[in-house]
Amino acid sequence: MKNTPGVSGRLFQALGKNGISVIATAQGSSELNISVVIKNEHLDKALNTLHQAFFLSHHKIVHLYCIGTGLIGKQLLDQISKNKKFLLDKHAIELRLCGIANSRKMFFDKHLIKLSQSLHLLDTEGEPMSLKRFVKRMHELNLSNSVFVDCTANEDVAEAYQTILESSISIVTPNKIANSGSYSKYFQLKETAKNHHVKYLYETNVGAGLPVISVLRDLILSGDRIVKIEAVLSGTLSYIFNTFDGTVPFSEIVKSAKEKGYTEPDPRDDLSCKDFARKLLILARDAGQQLELDEVSITPLLPAACMKAKTVDEFFIVLQKHNDYFEKLAASAQKKSEKLRAIGTFENGKASIQTAQVKSDSPFYTMSGTDNLIAFTTQRYSRQPLVVKGPGAGAEVTAAGVFAEIISISNYLV
Repeated sequence: MKNTPGVSGRLFQALGKNGISVIATAQGSSELNISVVIKNEHLDKALNTLHQAFFLSHHKIVHLYCIGTGLIGKQLLDQISKNKKFLLDKHAIELRLCGIANSRKMFFDKHLIKLSQSLHLLDTEGEPMSLKRFVKRMHELNLSNSVFVDCTANEDVAEAYQTILESSISIVTPNKIANSGSYSKYFQLKETAKNHHVKYLYETNVGAGLPVISVLRDLILSGDRIVKIEAVLSGTLSYIFNTFDGTVPFSEIVKSAKEKGYTEPDPRDDLSCKDFARKLLILARDAGQQLELDEVSITPLLPAACMKAKTVDEFFIVLQKHNDYFEKLAASAQKKSEKLRAIGTFENGKASIQTAQVKSDSPFYTMSGTDNLIAFTTQRYSRQPLVVKGPGAGAEVTAAGVFAEIISISNYLV
């Protein structure tokens, strides 16, 4: 250590970032050694952590635990598999899958689960799934640089985030339930991650693979002030309103969206704007507003009779009877050379979602397909908003966003 500044700093930083507390420390006057006392339960983890920090510093290892093997989960495993060699050769990052689970089974291997065999091993050798045991097993394995990836939309899994972060395990998640629950829970999770020196990343909560939250975060960190956020955060609503111009009945547009797989089995789940509201709420909270979900004002997009229909088939029958309502909205917009859009707005501490008519100079005017668009009006971007636009839905782009955040954690490692 005598001629190498920073050795002790690297030692304590490596231990701290992996949740290993130092009880006592001593350094010889010769500067040839430094000793630390830690809990016996952290011995293996400490040895692996320090070995990597000092002798494998050119090679960063990230241990992954993944829950959810649906469309997003499968896409993520496939993307990691295809890029594993590239990451190792070009960026000296090795991703090791050590645990995988779905709603039925879970499977662990503290050394490495081969990605090409992960789903097969889960199906053939996995034990019955228990979320409590899964979290406990991660804690017991006590591997350095661990990341938990939640590819579900499950409330119970989101409830486990607090315990996982307290175990010094980072979290990457497209599951927006935790961040759109109570503000106190949202704040607690962020504080827990900070206090335990781990990452809690959820870029894909809002815009799938689009860099929305990171852009907002960078604006705030650089001293900018958010004046207004306007956004279309639903690929379903984007498609419906981008397609509807009055020439084809609104009910047919909605039916077409359902047939193309753009909507939930019951399109009212999208048209109610509840999922949209969760995304807008997360943006508002990340912008610094202490807001609750029931404080997001939603002006109904549909006549009340449509929402009261008992079945999906009945809903389409009722919606068809109200086509003239939407035709009048389209005609009113066309008369002014404007277009209809379902837009969420956060301004002056308040969040709302409603149908709006936009002019040709609006960034929302030229939207097409299932694009999402977020416009940030700030102190710096006051004359013209900063716009983020692109595919905001789909398993492939969402998985890519999750993958990117896993990689970003490697930059935080010692």
